[in-house]
Amino acid sequence: MFSKFTSILQHAVEALAPSLPLQEDFVYHWKAITHYYIETSDDKAPVTDTNIPSHLEQMLDILVQEENERESGETGPCMEYLLHHKILETLYTLGKADCPPGMKQQVLAFYTKLLGRIRQPLLPHINVHRPVQKLIRLCGEVLATPTENEEIQFLCIVCAKLKQDPYLVNFFLENKLKGMASKGSADVITEDMIRGQDSPATDMGQPIQSEEMPIAAGAEQMEKEDDLPQQADELSFSLDELNVASSPESSTVGPNQDYNLVNSLLNLTKSPDGRIAVKACEGLMLLVSLPEPAAAKCLTQSTCLCELLTDRLATLYKALPQSLDPLDIETVEAINWGLDSYSHKEDASAFPGKRALISFLSWFDYCDQLIKEAQKTAAVAMAKAVRERFFIDVMEPQLMQTSEIGILTSTALLHRIVRQVTSDVLLQETVYFILGEHREPETLTDINRHPLRHRLIEHCDHISDEISIMTLRMFEHLLQKPNEHILYNLVLRNLEERNYIEYKPFCQEDKDVVENGQIAGAVDLEEDPLFTDLSPDNTLSTQEWLSPSPPVSPEHQKNDGKTEVHKIVNSFLCLVPDEAKSSYHVEGTGYDTYLRDAHRQFRDYCVICLRWEWPGSPRPLEKCNLEASFFEGHFLRVLFERMGRILDQPYDVNLQVTSVLSKLALFPHPHIHEYLLDPYVNLASGCRSLFSVIVRVVGDLMVRIQRIPDFTPKLLLVRKRLLGLEPEGPIIDHMTLLEGVIVLEEFCKELAAIAFVKYHASSTP
Repeated sequence: MFSKFTSILQHAVEALAPSLPLQEDFVYHWKAITHYYIETSDDKAPVTDTNIPSHLEQMLDILVQEENERESGETGPCMEYLLHHKILETLYTLGKADCPPGMKQQVLAFYTKLLGRIRQPLLPHINVHRPVQKLIRLCGEVLATPTENEEIQFLCIVCAKLKQDPYLVNFFLENKLKGMASKGSADVITEDMIRGQDSPATDMGQPIQSEEMPIAAGAEQMEKEDDLPQQADELSFSLDELNVASSPESSTVGPNQDYNLVNSLLNLTKSPDGRIAVKACEGLMLLVSLPEPAAAKCLTQSTCLCELLTDRLATLYKALPQSLDPLDIETVEAINWGLDSYSHKEDASAFPGKRALISFLSWFDYCDQLIKEAQKTAAVAMAKAVRERFFIDVMEPQLMQTSEIGILTSTALLHRIVRQVTSDVLLQETVYFILGEHREPETLTDINRHPLRHRLIEHCDHISDEISIMTLRMFEHLLQKPNEHILYNLVLRNLEERNYIEYKPFCQEDKDVVENGQIAGAVDLEEDPLFTDLSPDNTLSTQEWLSPSPPVSPEHQKNDGKTEVHKIVNSFLCLVPDEAKSSYHVEGTGYDTYLRDAHRQFRDYCVICLRWEWPGSPRPLEKCNLEASFFEGHFLRVLFERMGRILDQPYDVNLQVTSVLSKLALFPHPHIHEYLLDPYVNLASGCRSLFSVIVRVVGDLMVRIQRIPDFTPKLLLVRKRLLGLEPEGPIIDHMTLLEGVIVLEEFCKELAAIAFVKYHASSTP
């Protein structure tokens, strides 16, 4: 009570007293603080019962006022006094001792406000960054302390200052041996300053006085000291020291270097207070983005950042239920790492494990964003750590297990990760994890070279339709990611030599007989209502389209390009015989409905592939090794085998298989176009293409149609039911086959649309 009365009286006196010059006022408030330590006998009273917080606030206001009254960049006498008398060092000592109780909070707040409100750069000064370094070491030592909020505010303002001037980070890369010495002597230095020794800053880690000297004794000495003349050049930046830190020699980070700012933030990410943890994550995000190579190297080699990221990923992944519904994993709301808040009671769509799933996906999103923002070498190191310590050590055993429930859950989680990842560097490591790094052509004997790749591709043809569909969907989304290695590893490396071609002079008799350049019943695309939508005015330029391959191989090019593309389009449209077609009985299901989607999707794929510098035409045959045996690769082999069973597979499986194949056909690479979309390519002996696989399916279909009575009416009824035009009724015989025929017809129309759109894009001037 008495101290509060004293504080009120003090404010009244200050209000009535005539205003002093700023420097005298500043010194008065500082000496009032030191005077407290001389006179007080009760060191247990909290700091809030003293005048110290008020004096510190007044000192800060004076410094701000002084800066506002002076020209930009000019240092005033109050700031010179603060620096010359090493006030920040003294406050650090008082804060570390937490004397009186609560002083640490006051010191942290003073440092935070000083760095945040003073515009001129303070951190380059040795009497600022050294006490700041020491105070950083006090942060995060113990979690859930009363000072946690002030600690994170202080650390974040330091991070923000480093983001403004990245070169300053070199001041915070400390030598471990030197740092250990300074931990034992830091307080000694500052106590010496309390005793009034205003000598220039001594080297860190050099003991000056015993730490046992009472603070009050030093404060008494300060009361008796005569103020030294202030010199305008006292605010001399330690540029020499900074240049040394930035030199190439010092950029080599050894094992004895410490990054305490990162270490303190890492500790605070474990805070039970979610707001503190998020703030710590934001601070780390600022630090990893700093362009200084020495800091990036120290970040990944001398801190536990990579371990923290991966260990928490592993812990959260292992906390997930053994079985999760794939639909729940896919449809759980978009996760933002900074908004990881979830209330089970308020969620109408809650399911067991949702809280754990959101926590895992939220942390993965943070890792992804951190790597995306990070300096290049730091990003690579963190992404490799995620691959080695999480993907390989934790996820791979789950994906390789034999339990169907476990396979389905782990594949669904991998699918979600593939969809969610946005960082190019983390995507690269994810791709290497799934597919391996091999780029040479596959052979039948080495398809198991990367066990996980082999297992996942085998899962595309799993006995469980759910596992097959989920794995196919994962590959479908993987193919849409902007990474060249994905398509090359799965498909392109096996098509490089074009040894699927049997090279022989072209003979007109090898083709089907056509009349006037068209197959009977062909669609005239020039009259197509969407043809005008695909006019040169509405398409990208030839460069933007990436100059995709011509629709036919050089062996059978014709001068009449329009006739040639009509032949290709109609080859697909006429594959399914009329008696097996049902779309012309239902309005709005014609071939033209696929053109618009194909146009949009192809444009998107061209944008993705533009930077991969693919050739505009196939590799000349004379430069290809046509003698080498051809193997389409494990991935295409499984897809072709699935496609060959389209009449005997469930509807949902067929939709997913054809969706993956159509995505492959959209890529603007000449070899993919030739192999998947050219019906007239001369296949070498023993080779198959997508077109030849469909031809065999149609041949089988023609035989089986003869055995099914009322085939066409049943087919039309099934189509209408699938479209919702007819209510569900009695089960129809041969339902799987009828659904397969409908998917086959639609797939052929989709391939025809893709072939036409790609030809039109390549021929647009």
